[in-house]
Amino acid sequence: MADIERIIKNLKAGAASLACGGYLQSLDALHRHEILVDAGYDRLMRKYRKIEEIFNHSGMCWNQTFYEMMFRTMDASGNRNAYERLSRMVTYRMIMREQHSPKSIEALLLGTSGLLTAYRDDEYTLSLKSEYFYLARKHDISPMRLKEWRLTGIRPYNHPILRLAQIAAFLSQKDFAVNAMLDCRTPQDVERLFSIEASEYWSSHFIPSALSTEVPKRIGREKSYLLGINLVVQLQYAYGCYIGNEMLRERAIALLEKIPAENNQFIRRWGSYGVKASNAFESQALLQLATEYCRAERCEECPVGRNIIEKAKRGK
Repeated sequence: MADIERIIKNLKAGAASLACGGYLQSLDALHRHEILVDAGYDRLMRKYRKIEEIFNHSGMCWNQTFYEMMFRTMDASGNRNAYERLSRMVTYRMIMREQHSPKSIEALLLGTSGLLTAYRDDEYTLSLKSEYFYLARKHDISPMRLKEWRLTGIRPYNHPILRLAQIAAFLSQKDFAVNAMLDCRTPQDVERLFSIEASEYWSSHFIPSALSTEVPKRIGREKSYLLGINLVVQLQYAYGCYIGNEMLRERAIALLEKIPAENNQFIRRWGSYGVKASNAFESQALLQLATEYCRAERCEECPVGRNIIEKAKRGK
């Protein structure tokens, strides 16, 4: 028992650096695959439970659920809470009532976010504010407080204003977005689905009143794939669970296996031990191990930690 306790203590000591990566890499391909499959399904179910929460909060409306999920997935700047709050203030139903006018959707989102107040006005932003004044009264909504957003240290392409302008463009073009997502089968389908760019003003701006080099501000391939992983796949899997459609759940997993692996700090750390993800299903599995087990030092519950402990017990 003392030896097992020592092993657990060592596992926890190395958890922050994902030190069990060396052990995971040393396993034969079959055993490593089994661990990643378990962790991958574990992550799918964890995300499914979160989607269930959103679905129940939305009044059991899949359109609103998709809409809130999209806002969550668009965040890459530490503003998830603000994005979520905005998606519940300006609902999907409100957006659909303004779908005839892309500029109205943009005004509704940017005006309610409160972000327009952070910058000097120009002719375009003044027109957005004028449109928002009318829409706010029509929908009985008020703007968020600017302090709800984190605006420092953000890469230009991830700035909330630009991302909201891209969301506005997507919502103004896609009539049945949920159906389109459920039909996606390949990374190319995902890329085509999100191949939109913000309105013309943003081609020469990242933020209001500050000219930039003129280039279309479209959702790029890497961001499209992240939306595929965290929005399209999750929606397919969750909706498949909800209606009991095994084919749809299998489609979600097959799509995840076709999308390239993510590239982030956790995946790079696993890679430093020689553990490489060959696709997004495996990178999601590695993320699950890192964020749900290593970060919380849940080594005794972790698929890798359990494997190490069981091997030590058998060796006695």
